[in-house]
Amino acid sequence: MTSRLLALTTALLLAVPVMAHHPFSAEYDWKKPVTVSGTVTKVDWANPHARIFMDGKDANGKTAKWEFEMGGLSGLTKAGWKKDTVKMGDSITVDGWMSKTRPNGANAKSVRLSNGHELSAASSIVDPNANESKVGSTASK
Repeated sequence: MTSRLLALTTALLLAVPVMAHHPFSAEYDWKKPVTVSGTVTKVDWANPHARIFMDGKDANGKTAKWEFEMGGLSGLTKAGWKKDTVKMGDSITVDGWMSKTRPNGANAKSVRLSNGHELSAASSIVDPNANESKVGSTASK
């Protein structure tokens, strides 16, 4: 009886982090890509996902306050990010996928800095149309 209780408790404890983390498809729509250019208003450099907030214009020229979810700090660091890569006031362009529930929320695929340097946002999805050598690495445009 004690071993069954211990096994059940262990299984539940291991399952909680998995259940707490959402899959990409639960919140974002890969069929709705978005590109937004604008000015960074805030950066949350924290796990489980870093976030960039910005005042930006979408492809239709509509200005709004945007929130972009990026990958975890480990993935971002591997992609070439540092805590201060993007700062408040920086001009950037973000490519990503729209949220299913938030009109100005998206999951970032990549971030292009004002100098043209592009970094992967370590998203939880891989763009099916992306060049494999570019995914997870830096590229210039």
